[in-house]
Amino acid sequence: MAITESRTGVLLKDALNYRSMRQDMIASNIANADTPNYKPRDISFEKALMQKKAALLKNDNNTLKMAQTDSAHLKPQKESSSFKPTLFFRDGHMARNDGNSVDIDVETTEMSKNSIMFNAVIGAMKKDGMIFKSVIEASQKIN
Repeated sequence: MAITESRTGVLLKDALNYRSMRQDMIASNIANADTPNYKPRDISFEKALMQKKAALLKNDNNTLKMAQTDSAHLKPQKESSSFKPTLFFRDGHMARNDGNSVDIDVETTEMSKNSIMFNAVIGAMKKDGMIFKSVIEASQKIN
């Protein structure tokens, strides 16, 4: 059983993994800009992230759940493994004579947007971790 700091930490970790995978996909599109018949690909995690968020942050009447330390104790919480990306081809761009439809302007714009979102997730992870750091530091001052 893994120890998690917070429910949002799990969601942030998945969002960070998604942004990293999307960056690789966009870089692959740019690398194949001169490949004949190449169609630009993208991935979408937004729906999966929203479903996982709803499952993680559901209203549970603000009750504190206890961890299971023995199989005879409380039932364990099941982790959702339905967090999968949707791969799709980007449409709407004119294909060149060789059939390639990669638009460098679109790809660099998408890469910039993804980079901004990546940095935002990193910032959120830092703030989430600072909450626990402040609690630990405050508890050290008590002794």
